[in-house]
Amino acid sequence: MVELAFSTNAYTRHSLPAAIRRIADHGYAGVELLGDDPHAYFPEFGDGDREAVLEAISETGLAVSNVNANTAMGYYDDAPPSAFFEPSVIRADNEAREWRVEYTKRAIDLAEAVGSPAVCLATGRPLPGTPPEEAREYLRDSLHEILDYADPRDIEVGIEFEPELLIENTSEALELIDEMGRDSLGINLDIGHAAVYGEDVPESIRASAGSITGIHLEDIVGGRRGKHYHRIPGEGDIDFRAIFDALADIGYDGFATLELYTYPDEPDRAARDAMAQLESYL
Repeated sequence: MVELAFSTNAYTRHSLPAAIRRIADHGYAGVELLGDDPHAYFPEFGDGDREAVLEAISETGLAVSNVNANTAMGYYDDAPPSAFFEPSVIRADNEAREWRVEYTKRAIDLAEAVGSPAVCLATGRPLPGTPPEEAREYLRDSLHEILDYADPRDIEVGIEFEPELLIENTSEALELIDEMGRDSLGINLDIGHAAVYGEDVPESIRASAGSITGIHLEDIVGGRRGKHYHRIPGEGDIDFRAIFDALADIGYDGFATLELYTYPDEPDRAARDAMAQLESYL
């Protein structure tokens, strides 16, 4: 049976332990931890921070659905106020690329500590001077190193595709999984990203059967004709009945995580209204 989780990336005006406790107040069974500033930015996330998170998880009884290591805003003193994927695992610069690989390993460490089954990772965009075919070689090398670290810790790594990234749709993610041949590599399937790309989202879910490490939920206005902006379910055009039917069809019994980072000023309303819209589908 699918259970709902909520990502702490909506609660960036709160500490990570406070975000966990507030999410529990809205009736969620799970929580996704933001592996970035201001929550768990790993170069600055120490033993005391980890213990505070473990205490909040124990106190609330929440399960951890995923550690979201897609971005690394904390790397920059002046990062733009939007998702920032650099340094990425496809960066031509060896030192920068290895920084991201090591960063992902620290996300895996946190996942192991809190009992999360998975971490998610975005590929980033091929930068000028790095053609996509070269970027793909860097991606393969980076993923093998990451997966060699994740495998003995029993943590899955979910590629989260997004339009304009190197891996930007379901078929490319599935092709990568097949090419890599690693059992612990899968898809963290963000239904809004699939919708904006123009996919039939229920069919994307069915095509990904057996490869899904986690689901991200949000509403999108307009699908492919719309804009990539995460909205509370019920405020866009996603057919959530069809989404949950497709998840039932493939026997998915993990977490579906609301990712509503677009509501930093009112995360409690986002969490409350999303639960009200989706609980009837469970």
